[in-house]
Amino acid sequence: MPRRSPAIVRRLEGSIGTLASAATARMDEVLPWYRAMPPEDRSWVNLVAQAGVAAFVEWFRRPDAPQALSADVFGTAPRELTRSVTLQQTVELVRVVIAVVEEQIEQIAPGHEAEVREAVLRYSREIAFAAAQVYAEAAESRGAWDARLESLVVDALLRGEADDSLRSRAAALGWGSHDSVVVVVGQTPDAEPETVVDNIRRAARAHRLDVLTGVQGDRLVAILGGSLEPVGATRHLVAQFGPGPVVIGPTVPDLLAAGQSAAAAVAGLLAAPAWPDAPRPVPADDLLPERALAGDELARTRLVQDVYRPLQSTGTALVETLSAFLEQTSSLAATARVLFVHPNTVRYRLRRVTEICGYAPADPRHALTLRLALALGRLADAREQ
Repeated sequence: MPRRSPAIVRRLEGSIGTLASAATARMDEVLPWYRAMPPEDRSWVNLVAQAGVAAFVEWFRRPDAPQALSADVFGTAPRELTRSVTLQQTVELVRVVIAVVEEQIEQIAPGHEAEVREAVLRYSREIAFAAAQVYAEAAESRGAWDARLESLVVDALLRGEADDSLRSRAAALGWGSHDSVVVVVGQTPDAEPETVVDNIRRAARAHRLDVLTGVQGDRLVAILGGSLEPVGATRHLVAQFGPGPVVIGPTVPDLLAAGQSAAAAVAGLLAAPAWPDAPRPVPADDLLPERALAGDELARTRLVQDVYRPLQSTGTALVETLSAFLEQTSSLAATARVLFVHPNTVRYRLRRVTEICGYAPADPRHALTLRLALALGRLADAREQ
């Protein structure tokens, strides 16, 4: 590298202020996003531009010396500026500054225009690489922080420790306002946790769903918002879970109530092995019998309050008919004989059972649910006596 002329270096040093002012004026003239920035952010951008000109002069003086351009130029501004100024805008800023310097070359370095212009071109390449490095590091740091924050949010929701501050943390992660939220749980696939989380996010974005997700050992949790049909929405994500059941908690009205959905989903995941033919995904409410057998008090309460009590409130006929029908292996004729009524009366009463609680006695899965609801309801009645 030929030795730089001391006179040219001195002229460049003496022009730093002029070049920086000209660059600032040009940015205000040609960059709409710069004009629209708050005064504080504009002042930081101005400092970056000034630092860029000063770093060029120093680089011109000693082109072979090791330089840390990212620290010299972008270190003058806080890292938060990368959120206000995009990488594309930074490239536009560099172009403006370089253009201003090139326009002033003839006045600053008469007789050495080619040398300075070549130096400007080389420097612009180096500064572009430095900008890319700064934004890459900022993105990596922000991604690591977001992952930690997301994990804390999901963990708090599963523990039922939700409050308004958690809502703001979720918003910082891109969570919108939703009036239907579900929690989905399943096994963690055999992959790095970061890869698992990224895959869930990518699949959710592809179907316009908001998602908060976390890997908790061998359990993968996804909180979904933005869909009124949770089973259909979960089918888009189910391939990202590991082998085994994937359970969908009941829909809740907002994120702060997600703990209720999570409790049901986790209980369903623990009880799912009792129903090996369960669909994938399966709603936690479809696993109420298995959850009740596994000791889930919430499921037992649901069966009593949502199935047994409504039937009991109509009188004794429906409960007696349902009990007899289940004991007579779902035979209408046998049930009618036991109760001394016409088979059409049995049909009518069973139809009323379905209308009241939503379970059809003739369906084998529904019959299991109804049988357990009757047993648990009678036990509850016995305790109350």
